[in-house]
Amino acid sequence: MQNHCAVPNCTSGKSDPQPLFRFPHDPERSKKWVEKCQMEDLVDKSPDQLYRYYRLCGKHFETSWIDGDAQSTVLKDDAIPTIFDVPSPPQNGQVKRSKEATKDDETKSKGRKKIKKSQAETAKEDVQTVPEEEEYKEYLKSLFEVLVLLAEQSIPPTGPGDDKQDGLGSSNFQALLEYRMNCGDEVLKKRYDVNKECCSSAQLDQLIEVCEKCIHSKLVEEVKQNGFFSVLTNDLVKLSGEWYLPVFLRYVDQSNCQRERFVGFLSFEGDGDALAEKLLSEMTDKWGLDMEQCRGQAHSFSGTHFSKIKTFAAKLMERYPMAVLALRSTRALNVSLAGGMALSGVQLVTSTLKKIESFFGQSALLQLELEHAISIFHPDKEERAKELKEICRTSWTGRHDAFEVAVEILEALLLCVDSVHDNEDMRWSDQVTHNALEISKALADFEFVMALVVLKNAMTLTRAFGKNVQGKATDAHFAATSLKAVLHSLKEVSDNIDVYHEFWNDEAVNLAAAMEIPVKVPRSFLRKRRSEPGAIQPESYYKEHLSVPVVSHVIKEMNELFCEDHLKALRCLSLVPAVIEQHKSTEPEEESVQVFKNDIPNAGTLSAELHCWWVKWSKKGKGETFPSSLHETLQLGDVKFFPNMLAVLRLVGILPTLALEDSCDASYKRFQMYMENTPDKFTSKGLALLNMNYDVGYDLDSMVEVYMKTYPDREEVS
Repeated sequence: MQNHCAVPNCTSGKSDPQPLFRFPHDPERSKKWVEKCQMEDLVDKSPDQLYRYYRLCGKHFETSWIDGDAQSTVLKDDAIPTIFDVPSPPQNGQVKRSKEATKDDETKSKGRKKIKKSQAETAKEDVQTVPEEEEYKEYLKSLFEVLVLLAEQSIPPTGPGDDKQDGLGSSNFQALLEYRMNCGDEVLKKRYDVNKECCSSAQLDQLIEVCEKCIHSKLVEEVKQNGFFSVLTNDLVKLSGEWYLPVFLRYVDQSNCQRERFVGFLSFEGDGDALAEKLLSEMTDKWGLDMEQCRGQAHSFSGTHFSKIKTFAAKLMERYPMAVLALRSTRALNVSLAGGMALSGVQLVTSTLKKIESFFGQSALLQLELEHAISIFHPDKEERAKELKEICRTSWTGRHDAFEVAVEILEALLLCVDSVHDNEDMRWSDQVTHNALEISKALADFEFVMALVVLKNAMTLTRAFGKNVQGKATDAHFAATSLKAVLHSLKEVSDNIDVYHEFWNDEAVNLAAAMEIPVKVPRSFLRKRRSEPGAIQPESYYKEHLSVPVVSHVIKEMNELFCEDHLKALRCLSLVPAVIEQHKSTEPEEESVQVFKNDIPNAGTLSAELHCWWVKWSKKGKGETFPSSLHETLQLGDVKFFPNMLAVLRLVGILPTLALEDSCDASYKRFQMYMENTPDKFTSKGLALLNMNYDVGYDLDSMVEVYMKTYPDREEVS
C-alpha cells in the first residue's frame, strides 16, 4: 500500500498534509479515476490492484466531495478526482501520458522551476519500486494467512506424498494457494505466472520459522507484563526422529486469572550438565525469558529420561534458587511418582496402562467387551461392578487410584483381551487383535502383576495426600499440614519392609494363581546373570529389585517435591476466605507468608495487613457466601485494597501443583489434542506453537516485517 499520492510530482506531504483515499473497488468508477489522472502507469492495472496499492490525496478532489472533521475524513461514494496540474483528457476518451505533458510544460515555461533529470528518474523509480515492495508484502501476507489458517485447524501444510526436492506438489498449502488465485488474488497469480510456483518447500520452512519466532516474542512479552511465572514441562516427544521437551509457562495475568501458555519445544539431545546448560541457555538467550522471575518448576518424569530431567531441574534451582521444584498439576501424584521410577517392572506397568487406555478408547465395542468381562468377575457385587464400569469409561489410568483399580479389574482385563485376540466371531481387525495380544502378554507376566501390587500398596499412603493437594483450597491447605504424617507412615513401611513385602508377595502370588500365571523371576534378569531358573527365589528377587527401591523412591521424591518453601507457599492458601472461615479461631501463619517477603510491595506492613484481612473474613454474616477457591479470591473487588495479600495470592497462583480452573487449562488440552491427533510425520514445532496459541494476538503485518528482515534476499517478480 502506498503512503503517498500516486500522482507524480504531487506536492502533498509533510509541508502540505492531505488525506489519502483508495481507488474505488467498482470497475467503472476506477476506470474514471484513471482517465482523470492521465497516468499511463495505471492504465494496465486491475481495479483490485489499484484498490490495494494506490491512493490519491485530497488535493485532487473538489471540497464538496469530501466530508469530515479533525478526527476523520471521508470521501463521498460518487466522488471523482478533477483537480490536476495537467491538461484535461481529450473528448474522444484517449488518455495522454502525463509525463510527456509535464516535460513539455517544463521546456516551454521558463518561469517554472526546472526539475533535474536525476530527480525525475528518482521520482520515477519511487513510483515503481514502492508498489513492487508493497506487492511483495501482500504476497507474503497471503502466504502467512494460509499457513495460519492451516495451523489453527491442525491441518498439516504438506501432504503424505510431498517430497521437498519436488516442491510442495498437491499439498494442503498449495491447494489453498491455488484456491486463493482462483478467487482473484492477483498478487499470488502474478507470482505463479512468473515463477511457476507460489511458494517453494524451502520458503514454507522459512515461513514456519518466522511464525515460531513471532509467537515466542508475543508470549514472552505477555509473561513479562505479568511478572512472576513458573516453568512446566511435559513428557518428551519425538519430532523428526529427535527428542524434544515441551515447555509451558504458568502466570497470573492482569485480570488476576491463572494462565498457562505452551511456549514451544526444546531439543533434548545430549546428557548431564551440558544438556541442562543448553536448555537454560535457549530459554534465556533464544526465547528471552527473565529466569530471575521464575518462582516454580514442575516436570513430568519418565523412567528412561528420569536422570536427564532431574539434572535439568537441579541446575535450574541451583542457578535460580527461587524456582521451587513442585508437582505438575496435570498429572496425579501417584502416576507421576511411578513414571519417574527407572525399574523394569514399574515401567512395564506404566507403559501397559497407556496401551490399555489407547486400546479401549478407540472403540465403544471394545469398551462393552471389557464391561461384560467385569460383570463375569463380579456376579455377586452388582453395585461395585457398576462403579468399575463407570470408572473404565473415563481416563482411569491417570486417576489417583489407578493402581488400585487396575488390580481390581486385572482378571477381567486379561479375559477381555484374550477374547479379542482369539477373535472367534471375526469381529475384530488384524491390528486390534495384534494390540490385544501385546497387552495380554504384558498382563500375563508375573513381573507386571508383582509390580502392580507393590505400587498399589506402597502408594496407598500417598493417594489421599495427592488427591487433596491438587483439590480445593481447603483440601490443599490441609494436605500441606499433613505431609509429616504421610512421610512418617512411609518410613514405618521402609523400616519394616520384610514384613510388608511378605504380604505384598502373597497377594501377587494369589492373584497370579487365579489368572494361571507362573510365578518366576524375569527372564531378562536371569540372562544377564546367567543364572539357572530356580537358582534365585522370586520372593527375595522382588523384595530387592522392586519393593525396597519403590518405597525408597517414593520417600525421596516426596521430600524433594514438597520442600519447606513449597509447603509454606501451599499453606498460604489459608488466605482464601473459605479457609479462614473454617479456621476462624486462628489467624493465618505469618511465617508461611514470609516466604514471599522479597516479592511483595511493602513487607513492613505485612503483619497489620494480614490481621485486617483475617478480621474481614473471620466473621461470616447470615446467608453470606465466602470465596472458596484461589481463583474466586483473586477476582474479589476488595483485594486491591490489600496489596500485599494480592501479591501473595498471585504468587501462590503460579504454583504448578495447584489444579487450574477448567477455563484456564486450555493450553494443555490443546497440546494433548495436537499430539494425539496429528500423525508423527506431520508434527511440527512451529505449527504446534501456532495451533496452541492462535489467540495470542499476533498480526500478519509484523510477521511479514520479521520475514523481510530475516530473509532480505528475494526473487524479483518481473
